[in-house]
Amino acid sequence: MNRNRVRLKLFVALGVIVATWFSATAFCASPVPAGLIFDPGALKPVDSHTSLKVGDKAPDFTLKDLHGKPVSLADYRGKKNVVLSFVPAAWTPVCSKQWPGYNIAKEYFDKNDAIVIGISVDNSPTLYAWTNDMGKVWFPVLSDFWPHGAVAKKYGILRSDGTSERALIVVDKRGTIRYLDVHDINKMPRLEHLIKALENLGKGQ
Repeated sequence: MNRNRVRLKLFVALGVIVATWFSATAFCASPVPAGLIFDPGALKPVDSHTSLKVGDKAPDFTLKDLHGKPVSLADYRGKKNVVLSFVPAAWTPVCSKQWPGYNIAKEYFDKNDAIVIGISVDNSPTLYAWTNDMGKVWFPVLSDFWPHGAVAKKYGILRSDGTSERALIVVDKRGTIRYLDVHDINKMPRLEHLIKALENLGKGQ
């Protein structure tokens, strides 16, 4: 009984730490100067419908990173759990906070043997300038610009305006989708939910 109480207290304490850490990063000022941020205003929360679901095989793809190197989802098969982070557009408010937040949380991704792959329909020069201005990110960033939004479309998350949804998709080492969050485009996904999904990979859930 005492052991269970101790475990419960530790679990609650960890939850508070993660939630506090997330809040501090989620609502801080963007690393990108305010004058460079384009605010599109409130958008339709979700503007697509994906047929993919947890348990499906994640569609493979190959896109180039910001150095022109081809990166495929299959490259990580059997090696890493993958977090596909689709964001709608560079130089916008939420996107300019979301990815830098993953820099702060890198140890959680490392602990769960996971790599983030950032994907946007913006072209490579735009993504290069944006990520450098925000202080760079530790994970590969891929351009889904041409054929425009082809990977977002393959995943069923291409919006009617040509941008992608704000989506997080966790793919395990076998290539199976284990977590799928097509999020309200106006809001930042909660980091603790993503961390919990990664931790569950080790539990066979």
